[in-house]
Amino acid sequence: MVQLFAVEQDGIRPLPIPDHVTGFDQLYDGLALGVYSAMRTFEHNKFLYLEHHIQRTRDSMTLLGWPDTLDETRLRQGLHKACTQYPLPEARVRFDYLAAPPSHLGTNSRLLIGLMPFTPPPPALYQTGVRIDFAPDLSRQNPLAKTADFAQKRRAYKVGGEIYEYLLLGAQGKILEGTGTNFYGVLDGVFHTAGTGVLAGITRKIILDLAEKLNIPISLEAVHVAQIPQLREAALSGSSRALLPVVQIGDQVVGNGRPGPICQQILAAYNDFVAHEVKTAI
Repeated sequence: MVQLFAVEQDGIRPLPIPDHVTGFDQLYDGLALGVYSAMRTFEHNKFLYLEHHIQRTRDSMTLLGWPDTLDETRLRQGLHKACTQYPLPEARVRFDYLAAPPSHLGTNSRLLIGLMPFTPPPPALYQTGVRIDFAPDLSRQNPLAKTADFAQKRRAYKVGGEIYEYLLLGAQGKILEGTGTNFYGVLDGVFHTAGTGVLAGITRKIILDLAEKLNIPISLEAVHVAQIPQLREAALSGSSRALLPVVQIGDQVVGNGRPGPICQQILAAYNDFVAHEVKTAI
């Protein structure tokens, strides 16, 4: 069940959903794409680090040279109402601030909220890990700005199947991030992730904070493709995935081909963190 709402002065108003739409990328076809953030709900209408999602959206607007006209109060009220009334137990949620209002849909609001069913990765994937590959022709024009046009470009890479995710590479062969995730690798006991040239993922922030508290050595030096054979562990993070172990990159098996202890330790800490930190939008 996919839903779309305009956040207007007097509340949220449902917008029409084309029959062919099954995901967010299709939902926003034909709109003046701008900036967005996507997350999942917990306990039906609670969020993790919503304030950081909102601030990153503001930061993205600033990076594009837009004035900050995001009404946080109306957004929070809209998210709370839309998610509370959503008929399924959990939802995947996206809010967009468009480059121009979708007047053809009968609204002058540039702020939209989309909802679709949320299904977490199967528990077995956290036990077996996933296989990923590369997206050599895909890049972000402005990595720090979470823009909806990139979400459209990545549609060429179908994720979630045999190849669970695709990695973006820097000019010098450094592994930057996935199409919708951040990437991590463990080299000689050090937990690596790219410190520049990537989107500052909200889950990434939590993961790095937890790794520090666990006294796990951290490096913001990206893993180079030539170092993949030396990786002992690898993982992806995202708001819908937490920290998901990676056991194969392209044709190269990571470590012993099974999820490793460092990523498992961080994942356990993340799940405990979520249990204590989720809260409603208002």
